[in-house]
Amino acid sequence: MGKKDSTYEAYAKERRENRRKSRRDFFHRLAKNKGAVVGMVMIIILILVAIFADVIAPWDSVVKQNALIRLQAPSAEHWFGTDTYGRDVFARVIHGSRISLLIGVGSAAFCLIVGGFFGAATAYFGGRFDDIVMRFMDMVMAIPATLLALSIVAALGTNMVNLVLAISISYTPRFVRLVRSAVLPQVGMDYVEAAKAAGSGNLRIIFKDIIPNAIGPIIVETTQSLSNMILEASGLSYIGMGVQPPNPEWGAMLSEAREVMRTYPYLITIPGIFIIITALSFNLFGDGLRDAIDPRLKT
Repeated sequence: MGKKDSTYEAYAKERRENRRKSRRDFFHRLAKNKGAVVGMVMIIILILVAIFADVIAPWDSVVKQNALIRLQAPSAEHWFGTDTYGRDVFARVIHGSRISLLIGVGSAAFCLIVGGFFGAATAYFGGRFDDIVMRFMDMVMAIPATLLALSIVAALGTNMVNLVLAISISYTPRFVRLVRSAVLPQVGMDYVEAAKAAGSGNLRIIFKDIIPNAIGPIIVETTQSLSNMILEASGLSYIGMGVQPPNPEWGAMLSEAREVMRTYPYLITIPGIFIIITALSFNLFGDGLRDAIDPRLKT
């Protein structure tokens, strides 16, 4: 038993050294990618804005209506102008970043946890369990993600929690397939056999040994899916099936500005620009992560 333990420890030590070297090379390549750096900086700014939204703009200016100042153009007092109810657009955009990021991060976390578990389990155990889970995922993926999310929201009701749940369910199957494809080549590696010989349990092998070696493509997919999830949430809110007023979600702000978009274009332009910037930031950062993890994929 001591020989098996020492073999496993040797594999573990070698993997730790390889991971440290890979991390150094990864950060070096990431820092050289200007698009990834720009995307990362923009994401950090968006996160800080969302965290300190109450400091930047008080909540009262988000929901308080004032007919006397409705539809004012951008000015020194109201940087982004006011909407049809006299609410400050700047404050609503700032607080809208918090809602949009919460939806994106919440949906991505759900997909990562649930999709990661089932994807890794199907790759590791295989057999009938793999067939049943993957055929079910194929059935779900046969339904367009937007249509599935719309159906779930329509059935459960229109609020932020149900919106996150709907987007998560519609995107989970692709995470299952991705994690399965990333874990499958690792299952037959020598370090897995050494871990089994050392008496490690299946869950420990999956989460402590296999997942860290397959984490690269999973992180990339999570980052790039964030932009799609935020766009999905904005689209559902735009048609009235997402976040409901008076919550300042960017898609809902676009919907409210439809009737006056010709005479007051700033009401639809400003939230739209923030949606584009957020989606672009995550896409740039995701592309940079992909190229840093595997430079051979760079086009």
